[in-house]
Amino acid sequence: MAGQRRPVLGVLDGLDAEALRRPVLPSGWHCLGLVQHLALDVERFWFRAVVAGDEEIIRGLTSGDEAWNVAPKTLAVDVLDGYRQEAALSDAVITSTPADGVLGRWPHDLFGEPHLHTLRDVLSHVITETACHAGHLDAARELIDDRRWLVLT
Repeated sequence: MAGQRRPVLGVLDGLDAEALRRPVLPSGWHCLGLVQHLALDVERFWFRAVVAGDEEIIRGLTSGDEAWNVAPKTLAVDVLDGYRQEAALSDAVITSTPADGVLGRWPHDLFGEPHLHTLRDVLSHVITETACHAGHLDAARELIDDRRWLVLT
């Protein structure tokens, strides 16, 4: 997972708070919102809620896109640190769960029947989603200041 997470923060290194909140695509998302989405909807949801079955987190789940919306007074450093913290908590769940272990809890009321069934399934999904979003961040960074993280030579 570290190999997929590293570019998420690395590509944003050096951007100020204004640039992190600047939407560069017609859909209107910005880098800080995407990082918060990764922290809450990906790391927290998949590992702490689904794999570990943390009831407190499950009770707080919503089916909307709230995680993409960073409050204006929220500091950029707090969102970036929140991602680091959720990744560390996810790693603790990963290391304490057998790869073929049954998932702790699935929120049927929000998302219907589960399509993933083991930690291995969740890892595959999260690696793919994180890599995809790292690419989105790389493209956004290039649009912001013409810099890239993932440079193929």
